[in-house]
Formats: sequence, structure tokens, C-alpha cells
Amino acid sequence: MFISHSSLWSNLNCVNADKTRVYLERSGSSPISVQLRRDFGLPSLDTFHQIISQAIGQLKSLSVSTEPGDLENVISHLFHPAPHLETLDIDGRCYDGPLYNPVLTPMIFNGDLSSLRGLYLHRIRTELPWRNMVNLTSFKLSSSSAGNFGKLLDFFESAPHLRNIDLLYTTLVPGGENGRSILLDHLEKMEIIDCGPTSILLDHLVIPVGAKLVSKSSSGAFEDRVPRSLDNLKNLASVAKIHLHLDEFQPRFVRLSGPHGQLCIMSMRTIIPPNLAFESLARFDTSKTKRLRIDSSSGPLSRDLPYRALLPMENLRILVLSRCTGLLCAFMDALNPNTSPSKEVICPSLEEVVFVLHFLEDDEEEFDMQAVIEMTAARAARGAKLGTIKDKAELDPADVLELRKHVLHVKYGSEVDLREVGKDDSD
Repeated sequence: MFISHSSLWSNLNCVNADKTRVYLERSGSSPISVQLRRDFGLPSLDTFHQIISQAIGQLKSLSVSTEPGDLENVISHLFHPAPHLETLDIDGRCYDGPLYNPVLTPMIFNGDLSSLRGLYLHRIRTELPWRNMVNLTSFKLSSSSAGNFGKLLDFFESAPHLRNIDLLYTTLVPGGENGRSILLDHLEKMEIIDCGPTSILLDHLVIPVGAKLVSKSSSGAFEDRVPRSLDNLKNLASVAKIHLHLDEFQPRFVRLSGPHGQLCIMSMRTIIPPNLAFESLARFDTSKTKRLRIDSSSGPLSRDLPYRALLPMENLRILVLSRCTGLLCAFMDALNPNTSPSKEVICPSLEEVVFVLHFLEDDEEEFDMQAVIEMTAARAARGAKLGTIKDKAELDPADVLELRKHVLHVKYGSEVDLREVGKDDSD
């Protein structure tokens, strides 16, 4: 009974040639999935070359991973069309850099990959010559060389139903863009890591409403991560949340979120200069932003930073300053009505100010709670809540009581020891 069910024999791991032939025979006409992994190479006379050649017409999924020279031998046997192929995953296993990766010939499967839904290419060289990729929904290109940006745009143009795109550590050179704009109507998520000047690519891709866009750099070239024309970022028509993470020991990022999508610009090795972060934010419309968070443990935020580039933020509801050492009032100075030409409250809708305290190293400044109290009284509208979240730092209960004199509500962090507070004030 088991032998008669051809679909039970459709997954071929290609470990033993005789066993693979038996599986292939029992699979009948069912679509098959083939995984061919050879960590130590695949000789040109290996019988698996012939087995794969015979099975091309049944292929539904093919995953090949072997040494560069042997990979080219495998590809040379894949010259017949594969009309049922939905997933293709190829890994050249070359660790000497994209320039030494094996070449993926344009004539693989007779140059017709129109049935593909998922294409995943690792450590290979290709100029993505295939067209008519109408069924492709997922594409990943990592540690590879893909010619110029124009070739990639051609590929995207021929794959209008792409939903997920990952471009990782891939060598791309300028050229061939010709002022085009490619609309990715169905895009849900796109991640770009170290693929040349990202802004060149984003200047020619229209990112639709609802998409999440992540751009990462290990070189710290943060100023190149935002496209010159923001008109293409349809997913950020309205910025509702902003998160600046300027930490010294973790990935640094600027994350913009809205009801229509997200943009995350990340630097993995070099600290994002705060002035670049704020200057880039000034290019977006933040008038509808309701939440702003700033994390910084790499030093006190300077009063000279262009905070006011973000203002006015008339809809800002929640402000979070986390792990900021030294004077925590730097950003709030920009919100001070006394510094505004119109003398008006710049964030009239502010409802909650949250400070996340953290453990102080020996060489760090003491946390100035009195400065927080004075800042809150001067800048937060009457009735705004002040949240304090304890993180390995002692928070004097007397300070909590003092805060209540300046704001209507005080929200305690879960670790604040209320037992030290007098019984009459414990509520």
C-alpha cells in the first residue's frame, strides 16, 4: 500500500544513489523535491548527475549546495525545462568573496524560470538574466555578485508579484537605472544589508502601503540609507512612531513606524551620529507622530543636536528617554515654550513622559532626579503622567512623592519598592 502511494516517495535527499533511484521509480509522475548537498564536492562522473537529469521534468523543488567547480558541473546538467519547478535554492559554498563565486549560467532550465515561486541564491555570480518571473513571490540573494543596479531593476520589473525580498552582502555597482521607477505592488517585507549605496536602489523602487523596509550597514554610512526622493516610500505616508537607538554596544538604528508600514535604518558596527539621525528624521513628516523613544548609553545627549528639526509635533502623546546618562533634559529643552518664537507649547498633546533608568557604571554621572522633576514641571502639560521604570538603579521613594507635586499622575515601574513609602502615601 505504501509503495503504491507515489507522493510518499517524492522527497529525495540524494545520499545513496541506489536508494535515490528506487525513490524516483516509486514516485511515478508525482512532483518531487530534491536536496543535493555535498560538503566535499561532487565529481563530474558522479551518478547523481544522470539521476537529476532524468528527473528534471518532475522537479517541484531543487536545493543544491556544493563546491564551486562541482556546482557548475551540476548546473551543466540542468539544461531541459522544468515546468513544475516552484522552488530553487542554489549555494556555491565559496568563502573567498563574490568575485570568486561560481557563475550561474543564464541557460539553466533552458532559461525559463517562469514557474518559480521562490528563488534563493547564495554565493554565486549572476546578472539575473531571467524574465517573465510572474509567479515569483520570494527572492533572496546573499553573498553574491549581481552586476549593476539596472540588472536588478530589470529582474524586479519582470516579477511584479514579489512579496519578500532579501538582498544580503551582495555586490552591486551603479549603472542601468535610467531614471526608472519600479512599482512593487505586492511587497510585504524587504531587507537590504550591505549592498552598495542603498539609496540608489530605493530611489527606483516604489515601496507600497503596508510594506516593512529594513536597511542595514556594517560600514556606518548612515547618511546613504535614506533615498533622495521620499515620494517612493508610500509605506511611510504617516509616521506614528519613532525609535532612535544610539547605543554604543548594540546595533544602532532609526525605526519609523506608521499605520502603513515601517522603515528601519540600522548600523551594525559604527555608531550612528545623533545629528545625522535627527537631520534624516527632519526629511519626514512627523506632524502625526504619537510616540517618540530615544535610547542612548554612548554619552549624554547634546543640547546642540537639531532636535527642533522634528518640531512641532502637535500630536506627540508619549515621550520615552531610555538609558540616557547625564542631563536628560536636552531633548525636552527643545519642547520648552520659552525657546519657541511663538512662546506656545510645542507638544500640546503630550500625555506621558517615561524615563528608563539603568545601572550606572563607575565613570558615569549620577542620575539627577531633581533635574527630571524640574524639567517635568516646566515642560510637561499639567495632567501629563510621568513614568519611571527602574532598571538596576535605586529610585528613592521620596523622589516619587516629589514628582506627584508637579504632575497629576505618577506611574511606577514594577520594581519600585513601595514598602519604603509611608503608609499614608502608599496609594
